[in-house]
Parts: sequence; C-alpha cells; structure tokens
Amino acid sequence: MASTSDIEWTEQTWNPTTGCTKVSAGCKHCYAEVMANRLQAMGTPGYENNFKLTLQPSRLNQPLLRKKATIYFVNSMSDLFHEDIPDSYLDKVFDVIDLTPQHTYQILTKRADRLPKYFTNRKCPPNVWLGVSVEDIKHGIRRIDYLRQVNAHIRFLSVEPLLEDVGKLNLSDIHWVIVGGESGHRARPMKKEWAESIRDQCEDAGVAFFFKQWGGWGADGVKRAKAHNGRELSGKVWDNYPVVSI
Repeated sequence: MASTSDIEWTEQTWNPTTGCTKVSAGCKHCYAEVMANRLQAMGTPGYENNFKLTLQPSRLNQPLLRKKATIYFVNSMSDLFHEDIPDSYLDKVFDVIDLTPQHTYQILTKRADRLPKYFTNRKCPPNVWLGVSVEDIKHGIRRIDYLRQVNAHIRFLSVEPLLEDVGKLNLSDIHWVIVGGESGHRARPMKKEWAESIRDQCEDAGVAFFFKQWGGWGADGVKRAKAHNGRELSGKVWDNYPVVSI
C-alpha cells in the first residue's frame, strides 16, 4: 500500500518506481538512497534492488483502492521523470491519476528538461501539482524555465536542500515554493538570509510560501539534531499552500 508520510507538505507517498541516480549537487546526500539501504536490509518488498532504478507495476493501482481524497507525493523514493523510465510506463502512472480525480498528486523532479518533451502531446491532469528542485544556481535555476513550459494547474519549486543564495528568482507562473535545509549527519548548512530572501520574493510575487525545515543546522548556525531546530523562520511557521480552483 501507499505509505503515510512524515513529509510536512503531503499526506501519503506513492512510489510506482524506486531507485534513482545522482544528477546534481542536491543529490549528494540523498535521503531516499539511505532509506533504500535500510529497507533492503529489513527485507522490505520492492527494495530487492536497493537503490537501483526499478519499475514497480504492482503498485500502480494503490491510489485506486483509496476513495478518500488524499494528497500523494509521487515517487518520494525515486524521480518519476528519470531518463530510464519509458514514456509508456509514465502513461500508466498518469492513467491512474486521471482515474482518481479525488486525489491530488505532487510530482517533483530534477529531470526538468523531460517535462516539456513528455507533455508536448499530452495534457497534464488538473489534479497534478508539478514541481522541480532548485537547490542552487548551477543546477536548479534552469529547471524553472522547463517547468514553466508545461500547462500544469499548479507549478511549484522545492528549494531543498537550499545550498546557497539563489539570488533573484523568476516566479512568473509559479504558484508555490517550499524551502528547507538539508538533514542527516552530513548536512550542509543553510543560512537564514537565503531562506528569508526567497520568502520575501514569494510575498512580493503573491506566491504561497512553505518553510519545511531547518534540517541539521539551526537558524543560529549551530549543528544539532533536526528535531531541535524547529520550523520557524523569523519567528513564524510558514505553512502556506497554493490556492486551488479547478
């Protein structure tokens, strides 16, 4: 079955594929890779190949079994638009999405260049929130323009882990921005002013802003367990979601 999620901005995860390969700086300390190692060691079905990209067709029907409206993060343990996932398999994933309009599907990718190619002759379903990762300038910024080329009902940016000051963002046609620091014992620090800059830009542009976590480093620049760093930015918890009107 799909799994209840600890991710602050979603409700459940659905992984019709598992495993991935590293493509940018944000992948360096991949939480999904660490989790896949643990799940394989535990003998969890679906992780026999550890973190090697694997299609999981037996999981395709999971959202069909749930009638209650649910927000799903698709592929928390993979990247749905990985170059080795065939279009024919993506079509099966989106067929399930079309058949379950009661659900909302949040799809996040680092393979943004594939988005306009895949959706050239396909419609992005209205219950899909389509997003790209923006961890730094070199790898992340260019993904935003690829995302903008897709006629998605909701487009969002996951600026996590935020690894540097990303400067002035073009938030035209972007509806939601998530910001977070890196977690784990090898976490790279995020500076308060980097996150505040993005928040201010979102407020100026009328874009919903969600601050997910500080991660392994606190606002004071001290490294400690994530649970002790809280989720406040400038004395406030930012839990804003985009306005949805289908």
